[in-house]
Amino acid sequence: MSKTAISVDHIARVEGHGNVHLTIEGGQVVTCEMNVVEPARLFESMVVGRKFADVPYIASRVCGICSASHVITDILAIERVFGVEVTDRTRALRELLVYGSYLQNHASHLFVFAAPDFLDMASVFPLAQANPALFDSALGLKALGNELCNLVGGRSIHPITAVVGGFTHEPTRDEYLAMADKLDAERDFARQVVDLFRSFTVPAIATQGDMLAMVADGRYPVCDSRDARFLGAGVTFDADEAAGAAGQIEEYEVPHSAALFARCRQTATPYFTGALARINASWGALSQEAKVAAAKAGLRPPERNPYLNNVAQAVEVLDALARCAELCRRLAEPDGEFAGDSQPVAFEVRAGKGTGFTEAPRGALFHELELDEAGRVVHATIMTPTAQNCANLEADMRVLAEKLVADGAEKPEVQLEVEKLVRAYDPCFSCSVH
Repeated sequence: MSKTAISVDHIARVEGHGNVHLTIEGGQVVTCEMNVVEPARLFESMVVGRKFADVPYIASRVCGICSASHVITDILAIERVFGVEVTDRTRALRELLVYGSYLQNHASHLFVFAAPDFLDMASVFPLAQANPALFDSALGLKALGNELCNLVGGRSIHPITAVVGGFTHEPTRDEYLAMADKLDAERDFARQVVDLFRSFTVPAIATQGDMLAMVADGRYPVCDSRDARFLGAGVTFDADEAAGAAGQIEEYEVPHSAALFARCRQTATPYFTGALARINASWGALSQEAKVAAAKAGLRPPERNPYLNNVAQAVEVLDALARCAELCRRLAEPDGEFAGDSQPVAFEVRAGKGTGFTEAPRGALFHELELDEAGRVVHATIMTPTAQNCANLEADMRVLAEKLVADGAEKPEVQLEVEKLVRAYDPCFSCSVH
């Protein structure tokens, strides 16, 4: 391939606006840039001076899909400052709420954004015509995620019932049991989704970066662990300690992107966070059904092909359905392990600094808040999954382009595969410039 420039000014079927610029000369990738061109949205400045109770609702507007994760992450940061200890029932409800957003996000990403890449379709609309049953089932899965978020959070997006110390409303026993049945009813389709995405052929590449995920012994944590781990470096840290998220993750500017890039501070390497990282970190804690489906799909740790983030999301859908159905039934038991209530516990407002940490659908999410004696925000920092992923995505684009060029691929194939890789990362470029 002679000197070739590939410019995709506005990548289709992703959330937000991002461009790709590649220059290939003499068989070598000379330039490789992931350009996030969204303007700064200034959420971190927007909350300064606001009372703590307002902050989760403001932060939820960072993302329509991951709004539940932003709410819970801010609440965790505030509770860290105030020294609040919530009940196990509240923790279980928070897990349900976060998993509702997983169903929303993964169904949307897999079928609206990713699937057309592998079915030779320009968008999801031809899929609706070619296979209406598959399309309707995908929409049904997304709708179930909406329903679960609405049941627990009071809204399908931007939840309102989750507050510092607990919940202002909780579903009834009958509502829990009805939701459990609906979740179970989707599991057969979820197995089909795993099979579908494992059937797609993808380039054999391996990310050169690290992976970051929440970890907890014997569990698949999404919102109830303080510990994060760089899987390659073997570095585990408490997100709220002095050498926690801010000490272990270095954000830095690049001239071609409005979003900050990120790397592991100890090793100076970029990293990936998201479903693939979670499965690599917590494979052993998947439900048996999800583990079998993943094994059939050839998805076992260590797996470093970023295209397989699509398969990892499909496996997480199956896992989430089983996990949430069980949680709903346990919450419905009047004298079970979650006996008691989820009403907000008492607390005292005080000054301090705290970091909230959850696994949003797209990956690790950190909110750091500093509050004054009146509970007003003095300083706020947000690290979204896509902002953390940009550097590793750019590096993986280079690895992919070099492989394709070496294999004799021409410009159209290189461009298509790079776009497919970007979509496999499931980025939200709007969130990256929060």
